Amino acid sequence: MTYCVALRLDRGIVFASDTRTSASVDNIAVFSKMHVWERKGDRVVVLLSAGNLAVTQSVVSLLNEGVDRGGDPDHPSLMTVTTMFQAARLVGETIRQVQRIDQAAIDQNPGLFSASFILGGQIAEDTPRLFQIYQEGNFIEATKDTPYFQIGEHKYGKPIIDRVAKPDMRMGTAAKLLLVSFDSTLRSNLSVGMPIDLLIYRKDTLAVGEQRRLQADDAYFHMLSNAWSEALRDAFHRLEEYQTEEEPSWVKPRGPTERERERLD
Repeated sequence: MTYCVALRLDRGIVFASDTRTSASVDNIAVFSKMHVWERKGDRVVVLLSAGNLAVTQSVVSLLNEGVDRGGDPDHPSLMTVTTMFQAARLVGETIRQVQRIDQAAIDQNPGLFSASFILGGQIAEDTPRLFQIYQEGNFIEATKDTPYFQIGEHKYGKPIIDRVAKPDMRMGTAAKLLLVSFDSTLRSNLSVGMPIDLLIYRKDTLAVGEQRRLQADDAYFHMLSNAWSEALRDAFHRLEEYQTEEEPSWVKPRGPTERERERLD
């Protein structure tokens, strides 16, 4: 399984993805799920992938072949489309192309075809945009109300992002937020694992600002994980305790009620 997340802010977009691929409990490998196309001064396009690795790699390979061909009006590529919307349409059509190629195998095993993507970046004077693309090839775009997307094992990292994410966050704060969401996911799901790929794109720079891989022994991530655990425990202990009776009524003796005493008299 996997976990990928991207958050669109006023200042740009932050992307993060894990690298674990599990074919079984004893067949675990590391594969990058973050794919970047960059032409400095013109565009940065980032694609995060989750699902069947063979399917997602086929999609990325076809996209790369399109870039290598140079593209033309009849066969655009990620380096020739003029908007991020067109890039999202191209990825969606490429997913459907892979499905058509492998249709016979998919018909025999319907569960074979599984793929989802997050696409984000900026092309020329277009604003930074973020899309979630489904395995059917259709997609939705991030908005101010929903500024982030997750794919894969998203449920463990979602609550902290819902509570904390704000459009005017600094990029470093947003990166910290996504890494905290990863820490929660790593603690709850063994199918998601280190290393973590992190990329920061700053609006209108048209160049990758920072891209790095955090290994299992990364000092910052280790500090962040420990500090978040301590902060949660401290916050929990500071919450007012739920008020209960000292003992349930059925375990302590009681005298007759006022109505019972009236009947006795």
